Amino acid sequence: MTWTRLGLEGEADFHQLAAGYGSKAVYVYNHEPNSRMPDPGIFFTLNDGITWQRAPAAGLSGDPACIAVHPENPEIVAVGTKSGLYLSSDAGDSFHAFASGQVLAVFFDLDGRHLWYGSYAEAPALARIEWRTGEQHRIALPPLGRDAVTYITQNPASRDEYAIATSRRSVFLSRDDCKSWIEIAHEGKG
Repeated sequence: MTWTRLGLEGEADFHQLAAGYGSKAVYVYNHEPNSRMPDPGIFFTLNDGITWQRAPAAGLSGDPACIAVHPENPEIVAVGTKSGLYLSSDAGDSFHAFASGQVLAVFFDLDGRHLWYGSYAEAPALARIEWRTGEQHRIALPPLGRDAVTYITQNPASRDEYAIATSRRSVFLSRDDCKSWIEIAHEGKG
């Protein structure tokens, strides 16, 4: 595997960045102006970072804590903030609220139908939503105490396999569609 620099090296530090699994879409939340993004805000590229377009983000409340891009449709993007989960189907021109409360992690399932989000309000929570219908299912988490899910991902080669990471750097793996979890790292130690 080789890596190619696409730009902005030394100019930007994107803590909120997401890429569409099957598309060339990359969305970022830019905190500071740089040579390709003159203002703070949500930007996206469809051509490997050659050009970036600012998303107006009408309807979004709060600074993004996490971003997810639909695996195939580059115009569908989800953003989590302290006030909730927001969804856009027009490349970030406008967002509508999907769930309320602090959202710390967001992820589109590789099937393109489900949107996952991790939240924390007195206890950690993880939910999977059929984003077109709004049907929501809570996912049973391993014992986390006062920790919270901050990252969610799915294995593209074995789609019943998911991993979550927490704010305290613990990592859990499920090989049975989130029915059970195995801790593979505890507070940063494997």
